[in-house]
Amino acid sequence: MKRLAGKSALITGAARGIGKGFARAFVAEGATVAIGDINIDAARRAAEEIGGQNGAGAYAVELDVTRQDSIDAAIAAVVGRAGKLDILVNNAALFDAAETVDITRESYERLFAVNVAGTLFTMQAAARQMIAQGHGGKIINMASQAGRRGEPLVLVYCATKAAVISMTQSAGLNLIRHGINVNAIAPGVVDGEHWEHVDAMFARLEGKPIGQKRREVEAGVPAGRYARPEDLAPMAVFLASDEANYIVSQCYNVDGGQWMS
Repeated sequence: MKRLAGKSALITGAARGIGKGFARAFVAEGATVAIGDINIDAARRAAEEIGGQNGAGAYAVELDVTRQDSIDAAIAAVVGRAGKLDILVNNAALFDAAETVDITRESYERLFAVNVAGTLFTMQAAARQMIAQGHGGKIINMASQAGRRGEPLVLVYCATKAAVISMTQSAGLNLIRHGINVNAIAPGVVDGEHWEHVDAMFARLEGKPIGQKRREVEAGVPAGRYARPEDLAPMAVFLASDEANYIVSQCYNVDGGQWMS
């Protein structure tokens, strides 16, 4: 028996990277997965690539987590397609870096709109649907090792991920009475196309050659390498499964040994 057989899941920001890796793992475990993303064309390509049972295991849903109407429409689309929503993974997020004295309100508001408000109100909409269904559910929020401690050039991003951990704790305590388990995953550094942007940002801020920051960060991982989405996916599958029914308000580090809690 597959661990997520018959389950309906929505993963935000799932057209690429970690979210896409989770979608692939969920489909392999028997779930029907909505690839939620603001880039609907990329979401459709990801769904087609992942496929599943006769191509029916994954499908695309347009989702902008900064807009309530888009969140509500995405939940409605999932219920219309699958008849229910059992699992939400709040994966959509933005990153930025700056000297503290150079942080702009625009950057602050953009990151909090996606990483904090987007997580909160997507979680809220999913929880309302799960409560109405009456048979509980699983919500997984994507935190970060950056939410565990500060970083000199990443004040706003660190603050948003600390907020995700805190929201996970509070929502988990509040929603478990409805049979809804809320937990989080805190990755370390994950390889992917986003690292070109991150590396260039740090090269500018720290005056380093392109590629140097990337090498330094990888050298600091006790496991000796960056994570890949497939390193994180087993934890997501576990937290989405019935095996995690007694786990409430926890945040699990999956970071190659970078942080111990």
